[in-house]
Amino acid sequence: MASTADISRGMILKLDGSLYNVVDFGENKTARAAAKVWAKLKGVDNNRSIEKTWNSGETIFPVRVEKKAYQFLYKDESGYNLMNNETFEQITLSEEMIDAPQFLKDGGEIFVFINTETEQPIGAELPEKIVAQITYCEPGVRGDTATRALKSATIDTGGTVNVPLFVEEGEFIRINTKTGEYVERVKQ
Repeated sequence: MASTADISRGMILKLDGSLYNVVDFGENKTARAAAKVWAKLKGVDNNRSIEKTWNSGETIFPVRVEKKAYQFLYKDESGYNLMNNETFEQITLSEEMIDAPQFLKDGGEIFVFINTETEQPIGAELPEKIVAQITYCEPGVRGDTATRALKSATIDTGGTVNVPLFVEEGEFIRINTKTGEYVERVKQ
């Protein structure tokens, strides 16, 4: 059991039988009334986003979650097949459970969040930054650099990323998987 003073970003809470991830939180204090704690919550086992307000000091119900490293094996009609790096146990996750599946490479690392109460996976995320090779992009136009001009590029995972004009086909780039944005070129 915990109180509203223990809320932090990334914490998973159980509300009305569903699991929610804390995206943002804060406290509202007024001169006359007691302090209130608010949180923006994103559903883990559903796709709802809600805001919840508690009186300061109220009891909340956090869920203990373990983050385990898995390896992406392949995708088929049942979903994304992953293998635990330690026990070699295989699981299948649906596309909705994975953040940024368009950046997932065969053999790539992925972190799976497992609810310790039920031992069921509740979501997965890629490492914050990955390296990918550009398989197709239009050539850049010289002289079009007055602003931060971008062009669309297809990477080896099949996803698309906006890259600067100087980046060419065949080059390796680093991508932020949280935002889907180009970070930098990488020498291979």
